[in-house]
Amino acid sequence: MFTVSTVNVNGIRAAAKKGFTEWFAGTQADVVACQEVRADLDAIPKALVGPEGWHAAHAVCEVKGRNGASLYSRSEPEATRIGFGEAEFEASGRYVEMELPGVVVASLYLPSGEVGTPRQDEKERFLDAFLPYLVELREKAAADGREVVVMGDWNIAHAEIDLKNWKGNKKNSGFLPEEREWMGRVFGEAGYVDVQRRLDPDGPGPYTWWSYRGKAFDNDAGWRIDYVAGTPGLAETCTSVVVERAPSYDQRWSDHAPVTATFDWSPSV
Repeated sequence: MFTVSTVNVNGIRAAAKKGFTEWFAGTQADVVACQEVRADLDAIPKALVGPEGWHAAHAVCEVKGRNGASLYSRSEPEATRIGFGEAEFEASGRYVEMELPGVVVASLYLPSGEVGTPRQDEKERFLDAFLPYLVELREKAAADGREVVVMGDWNIAHAEIDLKNWKGNKKNSGFLPEEREWMGRVFGEAGYVDVQRRLDPDGPGPYTWWSYRGKAFDNDAGWRIDYVAGTPGLAETCTSVVVERAPSYDQRWSDHAPVTATFDWSPSV
């Protein structure tokens, strides 16, 4: 079996004080991807910089206290990569990748955007640059005999079943027609599979992010924006995808929940 988990921790220092450290210590995952770490290496809790029994790689943002993506693997990586070769985003703390036996794993924190602002322009530039890289990554991995899994906070709800209030968000970043079309290309021409939707094509949800405002969590008025995207050979072996939703609002250590996918797969298969 091969198990991966991904979660936007919404600030690893705060999450560590609320229960993330305990969750991490108890996970059965082989690989854990974190996003929105928001800390330099010297500010990440020591137990999470290089945990015993894990190999860690951290993409730190050059702007202090922003972004940040981390990747933890129980197996020693053969190679590690920070960024995906696009100069604008190399030091933005949005992407980290490891080559493991038989598989490439990656942690992605895609920009959130905001319509009518430079943040949305940045998001669009990221999308334009990242899609070709996904294709290149899949092709290179296939040539090396590897599968690929890119997981993280994609900050886009692909379809109406991926958010509760889809009618009210059609003009908002994260559910714009062009963003949804881009996700369709990831799960189309780029050659990746949304492993959640492979097992549960009809939805709704399960949601992975709930605003801290109002009663969004209590009413399950969320968005599914945290994805595990795998190449077909790996995706077809997926046996379960679980959103580890907190039992109650006061037990949350992030506004996102971990997404854990299990595959009946190993490098020897």
